[in-house]
Amino acid sequence: MATRIVYTDLDGTMVGPRGSFWHTAGRALTPTPADALLELHRAGVVLVLVSGRTHAQLVEAARIFAADGAISELGSLVSWSGGRETHLLTGELPEQYAGRTPMSVMAELGVVEALTAAHPGRLEWHEPWHTTHSADALLRGRVDAATVDGWLAERGWGWLTMNDNGAVPATPRMTLDEDALPPHVYHLMPRGISKGTAITWDLARRGLTAADAVAVGDSVSDLEMAAAVGRLWVTANGAAVTGMGELLAAVPNASVTDRPMGEGWAQAVLASL
Repeated sequence: MATRIVYTDLDGTMVGPRGSFWHTAGRALTPTPADALLELHRAGVVLVLVSGRTHAQLVEAARIFAADGAISELGSLVSWSGGRETHLLTGELPEQYAGRTPMSVMAELGVVEALTAAHPGRLEWHEPWHTTHSADALLRGRVDAATVDGWLAERGWGWLTMNDNGAVPATPRMTLDEDALPPHVYHLMPRGISKGTAITWDLARRGLTAADAVAVGDSVSDLEMAAAVGRLWVTANGAAVTGMGELLAAVPNASVTDRPMGEGWAQAVLASL
């Protein structure tokens, strides 16, 4: 297939430890991701960043990597024209809250406070990065997402879902119990929002189809991109996560790179040109 656009996750995929574009998973220096990015731009293939990061964070990253657009907050906000143009996707946010951001509704209902109280020591805000989100509540800890979804439904909040966006290193600022470490990052957000849904919307805006697109990721939430593109690449570090192998087996257009993080990302990009 002739790739015209690449949608890529950032952390753990395009960038490695501590968000570095220049280090391997083992923290050795490497030019490989940068070389692949250069070839992508030389080929005229569009790059779009897709991440759980906020809009402001992705707009800045898009400038650095010369990306043509960004999809932030795990598929909630699509932006282009240097971040000046945006489209908010609110999924199954109840009609009675139309015109409001999902985060403002969750704050009014006290959803996060009730959820963290139900999981003391196992769930907390992913501070300081949670403060500017508009469509999702960014949390960290160790809980079972399916169990949380059931808890939400029992309280009339079934329009919300808990998305696991993968593990992050533990740091001193965290107040989680030992058995909740290392923590995962979770996005509490309306159902019907996903990276894949946002990609489909963005492709239609651009006049492109799934056959024109490739996606690269490393987490369970990235598997949702598969249905929206012709091919999904998962970096080796993501494929090695417990339970990911079984999930990947159910995604017919997914491939796994030989190397983790940036080196794997480079393999995926070069194979797509």
